[in-house]
Amino acid sequence: MTQRATIAGHVTYTPGDGAPLTIPKGPVELEPSKDSTTLSWTADNDAVGSAAIPRDQFNQYVRDGKIRLDKGPGN
Repeated sequence: MTQRATIAGHVTYTPGDGAPLTIPKGPVELEPSKDSTTLSWTADNDAVGSAAIPRDQFNQYVRDGKIRLDKGPGN
């Protein structure tokens, strides 16, 4: 089930074995799975991004207030 959230702090993901990349601040859509959560967003330049981050890292970002889960109807 897709959920909405807002990136409110410094949130990164690591593609493959590369260097960590920053997810831009602003709205994202979340697609949780057993081991990870996939975040999807559209950057200011209309570039679309998507990244899967481990469940533990996602939960830490939420606890730290860097990802704020929307509490709208249906969430």
